[in-house]
Amino acid sequence: MEEFSAQQYGNRAAAAAKDDRRGARDLREWLRTVEAAGELKRIDAVVDLDQELSAIAYMAAQREDAPALMFTRFTESVQGQVLINMLGSSKRRYALAVGLDPDLPIAAMIAETRRIMAQRIAPARVAAKGAPVNEIVLTAGDVDLTRLPAPRFWPGDGGRYIGTGDVTFTKDPQSGRINAGVYRQMLHGPRRVGMYTSPGKHGGMDRDAWWARNQPCPVVVAYGIDPILFMVGAQVFGSQDSELEVAGGMLGEPLQLTDGVAVDLPIPARAEIVIEGVLHPQERELEGPLGEFTGYYGNARAPQPVIEVKALHMRENPILTASLMARYPACEIGAYYAIMRSARILDNLDALGVPGIRGAYAHPAAASGWGMVVVSLKQQFAGHVSQVLSLVAQCPAAAYYTKWIIAVDEDVDPTDLNQVLWALSTRCNPVDNIDFLRNTWSTGLDPSQGPREARPYGSKALIDACKPHRYIREFPRSTMLHRDVYERVAGRWGELGLPGAAPVFPAFDDEEAPLS
Repeated sequence: MEEFSAQQYGNRAAAAAKDDRRGARDLREWLRTVEAAGELKRIDAVVDLDQELSAIAYMAAQREDAPALMFTRFTESVQGQVLINMLGSSKRRYALAVGLDPDLPIAAMIAETRRIMAQRIAPARVAAKGAPVNEIVLTAGDVDLTRLPAPRFWPGDGGRYIGTGDVTFTKDPQSGRINAGVYRQMLHGPRRVGMYTSPGKHGGMDRDAWWARNQPCPVVVAYGIDPILFMVGAQVFGSQDSELEVAGGMLGEPLQLTDGVAVDLPIPARAEIVIEGVLHPQERELEGPLGEFTGYYGNARAPQPVIEVKALHMRENPILTASLMARYPACEIGAYYAIMRSARILDNLDALGVPGIRGAYAHPAAASGWGMVVVSLKQQFAGHVSQVLSLVAQCPAAAYYTKWIIAVDEDVDPTDLNQVLWALSTRCNPVDNIDFLRNTWSTGLDPSQGPREARPYGSKALIDACKPHRYIREFPRSTMLHRDVYERVAGRWGELGLPGAAPVFPAFDDEEAPLS
């Protein structure tokens, strides 16, 4: 049988990867690209920023092929535009952001994502005078963030959230390492923004390190950003990895940074809206709740740190990138996140030296890629499946929140939930093939954990949906097509008048003799 692997798409992926591949340099360049591809819908009707804008986005995004939505007119007098459902559940818009063929199968797109994320390129400093983000620069009392179109998304939200589709820069005070992360930020006033970070996230650890020195933590936040910077900021990287170098690799050239005017951190030179500020050790304001990616309100209203805004940089008629957090497929953490997280998991397993891995997928419908990971492997020795399940569960890219880790054989495509359910139903005996890990790294946003103080601790189910290794030679033969018959039918697909491209299968029956 042919093994399922992202490498089976290698030729197609290699053909799609051009030497001159380059991602979108900034948001406006990407918008031109996706609009030309029919992936952007401009809405010029007047809408209310209080729940109506987000309701339109939520209702439109019930379709997986919903476009990005640009809103330009509002019921109140504000400065700028709002882009929402920027990426959503669209792998096409992800591909257009990083310069890949949008028609690649998911497995090939994961393989290509691994390749381009491995191409680390350090950022480059550009002169502040020529940086697009500095078309308008305001400081001190001239700053008024309430003039920007910050939405209130859900009826139970604690306020308007200016920071959902953002990226936040913090710095380790000892090493100087700059972290880029995506953290929710509620607007409290003209120059005050609440910043929530889940336990264990690097932005919160940087903040605490500054506070341990009894010093305010410097912060830079971009609220209108290109998709690459947003996507990289939402991923989990090691404490010594540079998200800015990863972003450069995905872009295909250095990310452009420039100097700010208020804190000792660089700012993204081509962003739409950027603030500079500080987090003081003792300052708190009530924050939340916010409707989150889990499809529930995240956390009760509670005191959270507050950014004191020192400066505001923005382009003329700036675009605020807003991310709707909701149940799949209407969540901004959708196809792109599943692809990138899957690529990171495979990188981690390679680094650990795990043999036999054929593919992995963090399914976006499982709490936007956070809740479930399926990994496929070619079994090579007794205990191989248990080893893989345990290592996937605790590798850096999958340790946070993931509840369900499922192992399948190489003849099952981990990106196809129908095939995964078939393997669960025919190869997994629940009483024998499900193990549990307790007291694992979870999130304060998990509603199943009950009291808030219990939520940092979670659990994981390790599910073996592979053929039993000790009986693998006697296990029944699967019904599959012969390769030559498949290729003959695939070659006639258009002639037969069938829609789309011929389906791709993970394996074929290469047995010569029929069953007796």
